[in-house]
Amino acid sequence: MSIAVTGATGQLGRLIVTALLDRGVPAGEIVAIGRDRERLADLAGQGVVTRPAEYDDPDSLRAALAGAEKLMFVSGSEVGRRRPQHANVVTAAREAGVGLVVYTSIAHADTAEMRLAGEHRDTERLIRDSGLPYVFLRNSWYLENYTDQLDAYREHGVAGAAGDGRVSAATRADYAGAAAVVLTSDGHNHQVYELGGAPFTLTDLAAEVARQTGAPVGYTDLPADRYTEVLVAAGLPEGYAAVLADSDLGLARGELEVGDDLAKLLGRAPTTLAEAIRAAR
Repeated sequence: MSIAVTGATGQLGRLIVTALLDRGVPAGEIVAIGRDRERLADLAGQGVVTRPAEYDDPDSLRAALAGAEKLMFVSGSEVGRRRPQHANVVTAAREAGVGLVVYTSIAHADTAEMRLAGEHRDTERLIRDSGLPYVFLRNSWYLENYTDQLDAYREHGVAGAAGDGRVSAATRADYAGAAAVVLTSDGHNHQVYELGGAPFTLTDLAAEVARQTGAPVGYTDLPADRYTEVLVAAGLPEGYAAVLADSDLGLARGELEVGDDLAKLLGRAPTTLAEAIRAAR
């Protein structure tokens, strides 16, 4: 069995490689594909097969996927450029005769109105139209989106445009574990999994940060345009800030709340918000 993992030098892709190794997949049967040659060299030191490639370079993708039986297709990180990049990956997978494509999508990709869902929805359509067997892992938010900001929360509180919406965030490691299960077990072809942890509101987030840190942390709900301004003032590019604010509106509509597919794949409850904050501290 040969399992190719794109984005293997990114945070999620690297964790998926680790999860495959933890599940007993021989290192020589894993093909780690990425553009960071230094991080590829580190994986090679563990016996993993490594191949450099970029989503913008069809030739590199064709070479990287040659002989792969399964493809763990980790979605690209460049919002606004993913349609052509993902099309390159799907074309290369079809030409390589890959037997299964497992794609990291977004929660409710087929119905969500948030901007981020559009590129994922189009990629799912591309994969379906390609005729390749597939599994869609529709991941909700990462808990790290929040736990990485604990210092800012203690100083300024939590701000957003999510209202009372609930988000089923989970850790990257839990999403990676679920991906490894799908890649190493049977019965998943043409399945769509809506993945995430126990849901919480941003008010719940603020309360948990306050409980664990002792700081007076609260949640301030803002109009999306005002929240965009806050993010820009914090140093984010305006376009990216607008996408994040729009995603909070999707959160408010329930587009990032899912059921228990992640727990079923993992065979256990995913890491909770409280556990993630405790670990991050």
